[in-house]
Amino acid sequence: MTDQRVIAVEEHFTTPDFLQRAHALDFCPGDRTEVELTRAVESTEPTRSQLLDLDARLAAMDASGQDMALLSLNPPGVQPYRPADAVELARDVNDELARIVRDHPNRFGGLATVTPQAPDEAAKEIGRAMGPLGLHGIMINSHTDGHYLDEPQFAPLLEAAEAHRAPIYLHPRVPSVLDPYAPYGLSGAIWGYGAEAGLHAMRLIMSGTLDRYPNLRIVLGHLGEGIPYYLRRIDNRYAFARRISGAATPMAQLTLTPGEYFRRNFTITTSGIDDPNALEYALRTIGDDNIMFAIDAPYEETAQAVRFLTSAPLSDVQRANISHRTAERVFGV
Repeated sequence: MTDQRVIAVEEHFTTPDFLQRAHALDFCPGDRTEVELTRAVESTEPTRSQLLDLDARLAAMDASGQDMALLSLNPPGVQPYRPADAVELARDVNDELARIVRDHPNRFGGLATVTPQAPDEAAKEIGRAMGPLGLHGIMINSHTDGHYLDEPQFAPLLEAAEAHRAPIYLHPRVPSVLDPYAPYGLSGAIWGYGAEAGLHAMRLIMSGTLDRYPNLRIVLGHLGEGIPYYLRRIDNRYAFARRISGAATPMAQLTLTPGEYFRRNFTITTSGIDDPNALEYALRTIGDDNIMFAIDAPYEETAQAVRFLTSAPLSDVQRANISHRTAERVFGV
């Protein structure tokens, strides 16, 4: 794959200061399962070192032919914590991330962490991240204490994201309704993460939020968290429900079909799905100019993901868009 930049856009990191402070904080009771799992992961080798050691990250990138990574705080970030603690944590993490980006401007970009539990403060931080800090977007780890971005209290955050042209990477986390997922390990990446992020995206679409904020750009990992493969049925069932809508089937009056919002407002990434058949279907459904490369490091193997990108049956234009052009357009890197 000659003269092609390779930019990966869902790549996690943390800092020693964040680990020390966050691991000592109280958290929302409903987040216990996820926080305890995250703290165990962040305290266990080799993942702890992989999240912290950016020199080793650069070496792995060099060895595989990856040019750039957009770093984001390891999920669920600051969202399980009280606003008073989370706001300060978010600012400090973003300051450190901005320093990393300044020190390695051709290798690292950054997605800021913000506090949906304090929407006005999140709005201010979006302005700071996209302005003086020079970051490239924000990451939100799906629900915050069981609440979703289509709810009215999050209007300041969405207004700021639209005004500052800050793409929102909507990352999965353990579902807000946990009980059905708890058995058999279903709450994690094997199923619950994708179901949760897909639900959040569908709420944004079906609530009319994207009519109120038509210029929002939402990014979904894992080739769209299942939505591209259901779009035909989603549009079909939406049309059916509109015909019979009433008290029994309350529904926002949308300007576009769900599929039209998805193609207009969403971009998807390849993170964690090195499957040529799934990629081929996504290409047919939403096009290569709405797909970006991502690895999900350190939870997926960098070398394997880059090999998939270079070997997948793609045209030169498709490979260029997925490997770097879409990320350059969406994130301004």
